[in-house]
Amino acid sequence: MVITQAPFRMSFFGGGTDFPAFYQEHGGKVISTSINKYCYVHIRHLPPFFEYNNEITYSKRERVLSVEEIEHPAIREAMKFLDMRELTLTYDADLPARSGLGTSSSFAVAMLLGFYALKGKYVDKKRLAEEAIHLERELCGESGGVQDQIAASYGGLNKITFSKDGFEVNPIVISNERKERLNENLMLFFTGFSRFSFTIQQEHEKAIHSKERQLLEMLSLVDRAEEILTGGDLDEFGRLLDHTWQLKRGVNSAVSTDAIDQAYSAARKAGALGGKLLGAGGGGFLLLYVRPEKQASVRRALHDLKEIPFRFENGGARILYYSSEYYVIPEEEAVQPC
Repeated sequence: MVITQAPFRMSFFGGGTDFPAFYQEHGGKVISTSINKYCYVHIRHLPPFFEYNNEITYSKRERVLSVEEIEHPAIREAMKFLDMRELTLTYDADLPARSGLGTSSSFAVAMLLGFYALKGKYVDKKRLAEEAIHLERELCGESGGVQDQIAASYGGLNKITFSKDGFEVNPIVISNERKERLNENLMLFFTGFSRFSFTIQQEHEKAIHSKERQLLEMLSLVDRAEEILTGGDLDEFGRLLDHTWQLKRGVNSAVSTDAIDQAYSAARKAGALGGKLLGAGGGGFLLLYVRPEKQASVRRALHDLKEIPFRFENGGARILYYSSEYYVIPEEEAVQPC
């Protein structure tokens, strides 16, 4: 039996430059952090006493005889990819899916980590991220960037760079006191469930070449944001969030709605220096940079939205519980530790 955990992430700058169609030509960069909100995956081999061979539980329950019958694409393709069979798998999370925090990629990372552990194999963070990207983008054929899988695997506050040769993860080195102050100046509000992100991501992919100028400017803001984090006025970080949000809205109008625009405008009038909608858009979580003395005012302005307290985290994906099993492969009638 294995229980794994992977954090959700919030992306500050550079979102959209992590699409292969962009970074393979121009390079890409993002600044993101993982937070102390997680998904959990519980996996074990199913005892041979049931009329089904696999039991999968997420927002629905699937009980099927073969892996091919599994409806959930990521679970089905991951089980085929790593030759997993006769499993019971349960997904749980601290926050809802389709909310702009990279939940599907965190699930992919936690699931693959659990599959390897059940086989008795170690997988490092880089390979875990690469295989989660392969699962979602190639095997499942989903549109999107590649930052979420990396953030979930590695954890921490990082600048991630992308090129034709792959990706590099560079931790942003700042003092604990400064990092704590940044955390205290950020507020997170749930605006409601987003539309399925792949439809918005598809629109973004179509706009990459026509909106190249805006994306290049968004790319340039990453280094500026890093300079602020490591030694500038932190309030400039908030103002820069507003700038990148306006650029993102110009790249793809589907990222926002009238209700979200109204909430953001109300927060700004109440004292927020800047902010952005996290993830693909259309709903989900609104991140705001607000000095502590203005936060009560912003809460009043957004009283209809649910505020979610959070802290930065550094651990990335991890195994919470591991107990080895012996599994009999029916076709070979051999016992192998896993």
